[in-house]
Amino acid sequence: MNGPTRLTGGFHAVAAALRNGAAGIEYLAVDRNRLDKRMEGLLQLARTMRVKIRLVERAELDELGQGLTHQGVVLLASPRITPQWDDFLPLLKEQPHPLLLLLDQVEDPRNLGAILRSAEVFGVSGVVVPRMHSAPLGPGAEKAAAGAASLVDLFKVSNLARTMEELKEAGFQIIGLAEEGSTSLPRSDLSGPLALVLGNEERGLRRLTREHCDTLVSIPNQGRMASLNVSVAAGIVLYEVMRQRLAPR
Repeated sequence: MNGPTRLTGGFHAVAAALRNGAAGIEYLAVDRNRLDKRMEGLLQLARTMRVKIRLVERAELDELGQGLTHQGVVLLASPRITPQWDDFLPLLKEQPHPLLLLLDQVEDPRNLGAILRSAEVFGVSGVVVPRMHSAPLGPGAEKAAAGAASLVDLFKVSNLARTMEELKEAGFQIIGLAEEGSTSLPRSDLSGPLALVLGNEERGLRRLTREHCDTLVSIPNQGRMASLNVSVAAGIVLYEVMRQRLAPR
């Protein structure tokens, strides 16, 4: 998937992107008037990674950052090129235990970024989103992903329900996460080729998306809040997948 220049701002996110060896880094822009100990540490990391450094005025940094809370540092990278979905699906069949995340109209860039970060940590093969009504992979998502956006394949598809049918035909189990799910997450079988589906922050899964799931599961809730933030829920369900798959047989 091609797109505009990728921007990452803020010390933590930029440092993570540098350590992860984010592909396609063009240069690191830093505020020439901020050369404190923290900045020097980041500059040293950039030098170690052989990343070009530009010292710029604050006004230019604000313009480069396009509204990011950048703390005086902005990392610019070329658009990431990922395989097309139709080319990627056959490759998934070759993996022993492929794991996908499908996001049904997750619209907050910070949630998208946090989900990508969890996806990278827990070994997700790819993240799939619909083209319409999904958060863009822009500066906000890049910052929340803390470097993971350059490591996880993100696919945009025209029709999520059709993609779910394709995955079923390829042998995937499709599990949707919903409060009213009939099966508790810890009691679910999360082995084998698996696609986990998470819904919109406010509306959850759309009706058609629900109908294309093999089953709906819920995260046990012993509190008084009705639901979890979608990015938190993603981290929990991905941990449970890992726990089950690493458990002694």
